[in-house]
Amino acid sequence: MRPTAVPPAGAAASEPAFTVLIPARRASTRLPDKPLADIEGLPMVVRVARQAALGGARRCVVAADDPAIIDACARHAVEAVLTRQDHASGSDRLAEACALLGLDGDDIVVNVQGDEPLIPATLISAVARLLAERSDCVMSTAAHPIGQWSEFLNPNVVKVVTDHRATALYFSRAPIPWWRDGMTGTPAAGDPLSDPPPLRHIGIYGYRAGFLRRFPGLGQAAVETCESLEQLRVLWHGERIAVHLAEDSPGPGVDTPEDLERVRAIIRASL
Repeated sequence: MRPTAVPPAGAAASEPAFTVLIPARRASTRLPDKPLADIEGLPMVVRVARQAALGGARRCVVAADDPAIIDACARHAVEAVLTRQDHASGSDRLAEACALLGLDGDDIVVNVQGDEPLIPATLISAVARLLAERSDCVMSTAAHPIGQWSEFLNPNVVKVVTDHRATALYFSRAPIPWWRDGMTGTPAAGDPLSDPPPLRHIGIYGYRAGFLRRFPGLGQAAVETCESLEQLRVLWHGERIAVHLAEDSPGPGVDTPEDLERVRAIIRASL
């Protein structure tokens, strides 16, 4: 049985107050100066911030590690704060940004990656709304059904298994859940996946700011190191993550020069 999102589709819900934080690190081995990459006349991080603002956040703030990113944001009236360059992870950078902005307690923060200029605004608001509705969870995230074997078997595609309330049970790079009698031999492209389909994790997170500020102090989990998935630390420490079930995948992110050209073409065609 497919888990039911909370609340059920169609239920009335007031829009929560939330802040979008966009971590932006200038150093990138595959795409140097990635946050500043030009996309039809705007730096990528500015396009991300403008797209995120459409999701209804009260503030959209870039958490940058370099003054050049701060300057680029200032030129386009995007709020930004300068964080340390030596953070081990994006969560550490966001925790510092929360402190700089005075966010704490049950304040809701949505982490939108700085290389996602095509992220749907509706996905951002849905992740914030879900966390506001789930007082039993310290985080929220999103997933969508996997329709192809190539995605299901790809270790770069993170999968998530949830309970009946759409609360995360586990995240993995392995193909999960694996149904015992579902496959014999090598799957063909047209072979059916399980029913209900497995879920691909989407890398967007909502946090309660108080938890985000204490997250860097939590000890790493062995499964986190094994899978190289930071969200497993949350589950290992007994906290809960609510999962919004989206119908479709978001637009492509930018990791490589080829990704950048693909996104440029999509945005150019939309103008």
